[in-house]
Amino acid sequence: MTNDSAPQLLPAEGSNDPGPGPVPTGRIPELLHAAVTAVGGVERPGQIQMAQAVAEATDHAEHLLVQAGTGTGKSLAYLVPALAHGDRVVVATATLALQRQLVERDLPRTVEALQPILRRRPLFAMLKGRSNYLCLHRANEGTPSEEGEGLFDPVEALGGPSGKLGQDVLRLRDWAGETETGDRDDMSPGVSDKAWAQLSVSSRECLGASRCAYGQECFAEKARERAKLADVVVTNHALLAIDAIEGAPVLPEHELLIIDEAHELVNRVTGAATAELTVGAVNRAVKRAARLANEKAVDALQAAAESYHGLMETAQPGKVDELPEYLGYAVAAIRDASRLVITSLGETRDKGLSDEDAVRKQAMAAAETLHDTTERLLSESPYDVVWIERNDRYGLVPASLRVAPMSVSGLLRENLYKERSVVLTSATLKLGGDFNGVAASVGLPGEGRLPDQRAADEPERAEGEDAPPYWRGLDVGSPFSYPKQGILYVAKHLPPPGREPDRPQMLDELAELIGAAGGRTLGLFSSMRAAQTAAEQLRERLDFPILLQGEDTLGELIRAFAADPEACLFGTLSLWQGVDVPGSACQLVVMDRIPFPRPDDPLMSARQKAVEEAGGNGFMAVAATHAALLMAQGAGRLVRAADDRGVVAVLDPRLATARYGGFFRSSMPDFWYTTDRNQVRRSLAAIAASAPPPRPVDKRG
Repeated sequence: MTNDSAPQLLPAEGSNDPGPGPVPTGRIPELLHAAVTAVGGVERPGQIQMAQAVAEATDHAEHLLVQAGTGTGKSLAYLVPALAHGDRVVVATATLALQRQLVERDLPRTVEALQPILRRRPLFAMLKGRSNYLCLHRANEGTPSEEGEGLFDPVEALGGPSGKLGQDVLRLRDWAGETETGDRDDMSPGVSDKAWAQLSVSSRECLGASRCAYGQECFAEKARERAKLADVVVTNHALLAIDAIEGAPVLPEHELLIIDEAHELVNRVTGAATAELTVGAVNRAVKRAARLANEKAVDALQAAAESYHGLMETAQPGKVDELPEYLGYAVAAIRDASRLVITSLGETRDKGLSDEDAVRKQAMAAAETLHDTTERLLSESPYDVVWIERNDRYGLVPASLRVAPMSVSGLLRENLYKERSVVLTSATLKLGGDFNGVAASVGLPGEGRLPDQRAADEPERAEGEDAPPYWRGLDVGSPFSYPKQGILYVAKHLPPPGREPDRPQMLDELAELIGAAGGRTLGLFSSMRAAQTAAEQLRERLDFPILLQGEDTLGELIRAFAADPEACLFGTLSLWQGVDVPGSACQLVVMDRIPFPRPDDPLMSARQKAVEEAGGNGFMAVAATHAALLMAQGAGRLVRAADDRGVVAVLDPRLATARYGGFFRSSMPDFWYTTDRNQVRRSLAAIAASAPPPRPVDKRG
């Protein structure tokens, strides 16, 4: 820490100042003041505390978990010390909304404000995975066809220019000549996944800048070059996961990694490390291989595809502890045939195709993906979980095999913390009153170690043993007064929920609460079926508009919910974490039940069993932690601004009666707690009466 005699950041007149460099930690409040003033705000105590903690963690090469409640201003709290640090920083977020906020609003204003103090102008850039950028080769040359020879015109293949997909592809081609970034998220209005897939490539399908005719103009390559020159690189959790999993770095070297929305990290890394063997993927690989591979290899893959298809048509969903012999033979046949295809593709050349390299790369990518997935399935690693999944409830589409890591904590511990300081931040990182659960899930030891504990730990470590990653947890609170702004109500009188979605007494309670609130309700349900059942029944009983997830895009539903003060919005997982509606439009947040994972969830049940076999409490470590994180996020939807008031109602009595109820309540914002249903109705009525009068809503469509 520095004191009042610390050297000035700007050189005195006539001095021999050596030039700009890292800013002392003691000057962080000054920088934060400049940045916050530039965006028209005022520093908050928690924001100042967090900014200084980020700077200190960087100085000491340690790791930091920061819980920063809604309204803290955590983006500036980590951007200011990151820019002052002087070395490259990577910021990884989970959502597109926060990425755009950082790159389009926070970073430009912060850089502008800090430049006179830093005496340098830090550069920043956005970087995503290759498939997020339009491929100029495909836009100009067409897409390798899976039938016939050469490349096909995706417009004709997708029904011509009059079809929706054809129109989307035409718009993409026009946009290719206008866009500076080629980033899918910069295209408005957007296009479907199927249309985008026609004009984008994965890293395996890419020809490579040196071999591609459009390599010098490639949007993905330009993004990577900008990232190499940037002081701050903004990316997403998915690319961070790929960087950690695959070993080959895709992110530029950096000394500080900041993970925002860190409560999402484990799920995103798990998703990136999950592989799936579908009948469709095997059939596509056959079609692509037929273009260039030898007939023997293609026939072998075709036979393996037909065998696998037949087995998966009748396969029952569920966890697979050991592949049955008949299924193991089918998977091994795909592995062996895909290896033959890969060998053949490496030997054959020049079949008179208009663009052989593109066709070969697409076929090779499909075969390599099959080979890698089948090898992993057949290895039956104790660190993986394998299950059969059937997404089509009517059985019209064959099931698939999926494989995911039992845990990602070891992977993160090995690849995330050794070469850099890592700051993980979110509004919800403390579960049950401490950081230990979340820390363990992201690969950090169960208890944080302070700097002065290092020396004490040194003699106890065996020779050659890696030092444990040192970290500390910090809760900087929230500027909101949760006990005064919100009520946590638990409907203790209701019967505990069973497995059926139709709970008549719960629906009666929900209807009464919505009536008392005058609409203004966000309904968070543990399943889509439960949300649909509630919407159908309450639409018949109430006069308030009830919006239902799935009946329109999520963005449109949230806009409609915010625009009509009497509206209600019902939905599932994405609503628990993705709704930001300050003001009177959302004064009641209802959770139908504690969102424990399904008992038949293969991955969660396997993780729970592994904890129990190791002597731990699998229920608390896995199921309860999963549910507590969701409930904390869901409760956070209520208070989004300093003048917001309302009620979080949990229609599951177990939150009040079960032994684990206290764990959940201590994981949520510190609202005033009650089980008195009459008190809650009076409070809701009073809040609704003080809200602005409803604006007229045009219901003509």
